[in-house]
Amino acid sequence: MSRIVYLNGQYLPEEEASVSIFDRGFVMGDAVYEVTSILDGKILEFEGHIARLNRSLSELEITCDITPEEWLEIHRELIARNDLVEGMIYLQVSRGNAGDRDFHYPPAGTPPTVVLYTQSKPGLADDPKAKKGITVISVPDLRWHRRDIKTVQLLYASMVKMAAEKAGKNDAWFVEDGFVTEGSSNNVYIVKNGKIITRQLSNDILHGITRASLLKYAAESQMEVEERLFTIEEAQGADEAFYTSASAFVMPVVEVDGVAVGSGKPGPVATRLREIYLEESRKAAI
Repeated sequence: MSRIVYLNGQYLPEEEASVSIFDRGFVMGDAVYEVTSILDGKILEFEGHIARLNRSLSELEITCDITPEEWLEIHRELIARNDLVEGMIYLQVSRGNAGDRDFHYPPAGTPPTVVLYTQSKPGLADDPKAKKGITVISVPDLRWHRRDIKTVQLLYASMVKMAAEKAGKNDAWFVEDGFVTEGSSNNVYIVKNGKIITRQLSNDILHGITRASLLKYAAESQMEVEERLFTIEEAQGADEAFYTSASAFVMPVVEVDGVAVGSGKPGPVATRLREIYLEESRKAAI
């Protein structure tokens, strides 16, 4: 049985859903997206993701009149129609069909293209990598400088993930002006002497929804947090490292550029934060 997807107000079998070849998302990468995780058939961090979606749309001057309540209804309908218990819902909004290829934005009133679909991921919350930890390489950050906008322009992220795979590693961290910005699809952290260190928010990194909740839970647990720049060398000399994302939650990093971090195994801070995040997120899921 195929998935039921949402496209511009309709619920359709995925085989019947299609988008114009002139759609700005296809031709120009002119679109934004969000991914929400689903655990126990409920949505995690929904309000945060929709707030960030609306911010991304506003920054790019894309008009989409769907309300938070309507977004929630669509998410819940997709969960029900696809019997989704554990996995993700992908949401994308493009500037729409311009009628032809043109660098200029289409006329005002051109409707956006809205797509949502489910991805079933049994075992999402019990990922064995979280018990083992992952390895990363560092790469130059060659992306544009509005990384705070969650656009679909993910080619470079894909390239560095493939570079990591070819190197026999799990992921990559971006480095710019000597400092780590973020991971290929995540926010990154190190731990030194019990202090959690992560780069401060700016246009240089995505304002992670999981990041915001994680730092709140850390503060509530009396863990010290410092938002500042750090280098690859500092990460290699840290006691622990980890990353956060909507689908990986909290993921320990045990090696950076071939150098073991701490004991080379997931540390107590990252392990505990993962437990807290999953527990609190499940309680708050809708």
